Amino acid sequence: MGSKCSCMKPETNIGRTNSYNLRSRTPSLTNSLLHRDDEVIILKDHEGSSSISGVDKLLTEYTRPVSSPPEELCSICMVSLQQASGLCEVEEETEENTTGNTSKSQDSCDDGGAVQLVHCNHIFHFACVKQMVETFPKYLRCPYCKNIHGVREGNQPPGKMKTSRIRRSLPGHSDCGTIIIEYSFQNGTQGPEHPNPGEMYTAFGFPRIAFLPDSYKGNKVLKFLQEAWRRRLIFTVGTSMTTGLHNVITWNDIHHKTNCLSNVSGHGYPDEFYLDSVLMELENAGVTDVTT
Repeated sequence: MGSKCSCMKPETNIGRTNSYNLRSRTPSLTNSLLHRDDEVIILKDHEGSSSISGVDKLLTEYTRPVSSPPEELCSICMVSLQQASGLCEVEEETEENTTGNTSKSQDSCDDGGAVQLVHCNHIFHFACVKQMVETFPKYLRCPYCKNIHGVREGNQPPGKMKTSRIRRSLPGHSDCGTIIIEYSFQNGTQGPEHPNPGEMYTAFGFPRIAFLPDSYKGNKVLKFLQEAWRRRLIFTVGTSMTTGLHNVITWNDIHHKTNCLSNVSGHGYPDEFYLDSVLMELENAGVTDVTT
C-alpha cells in the first residue's frame, strides 16, 4: 500500500515534496491514451464538521431502552446487564477516595439501565455506551460487531483528490481502461484531533498515485473512496509504517493499489480479490453508502 507505482518514477529525495505531471512522467501511458480528467475533490479545514452528531443526538437516534435486559454480561464493563454498570462502581470508588463517603452503594447508581443499538440489536449498559460516545462523539460503533451508527468522520488534513482516466488496461483487466487517483497535501499544523496538536505535520511522499480498473466494480470502489475522502478517512496524521517518520500524513487502513505494472510487491495488479477486499475495508470504516 505504501509504495509508489514504478511506472510513475517518483522522486526519492527525503523531505522534498514530489511534483507530478502525468503527461511528462508517463509518456508510454498517455501519448494519445489520455481519456479525460474526471473529478477533483478539495477538502478544506473543518469541512463537514457541521454534520458531526452530538452525544445526545447519537444516543437518542441510535439507542432504545431495554426494560427487561437478558442475564448476560455487558461487553464494555463486563458486569451483568441486570445490574448497574461497572462504571458506577468506578465512580463511587473515586468519590470514596476524594470524600471518604462510603454510604453510597452500586445499586443506587442511576446509570440509565440497559439500551439496545438500533442497527445491530446488541445490548449494553446505557452508562457504558454514553461514555463511549463521549470519547468519540462523531459516531457510535458497536464494540461487539463494529457496526457503525451515524456518520464516521476521520482527522484527515485538508488536501486534494483528483481522478482521471486512460484507455490503457491494468494487468488482469484487459477489458477496460484505468482510473488514476492522485492524492495531494501540503505541510501544515496539527489540530486538536491529531496526536500532537500545535506541532507541524509533513506531507512526505506526495502526491501519491493509485489505480483502479475502469470497470463497473472499479467505479463502485471509486465512488466509495470519494465518499471516504469526504469523510476524511483515507489518510491520517501519525507515524509512517514504511519510513518510521513521525508527524507525517500516512495511509489509514484503506488499501490502495499504487503499482500499475505488476503485483510483485503486493501493491499492484493482477489481484482478483482486491476490489472486494477494499469494499469490505470501506464498509468496516463506515462507508456503506455514498452522498453523490
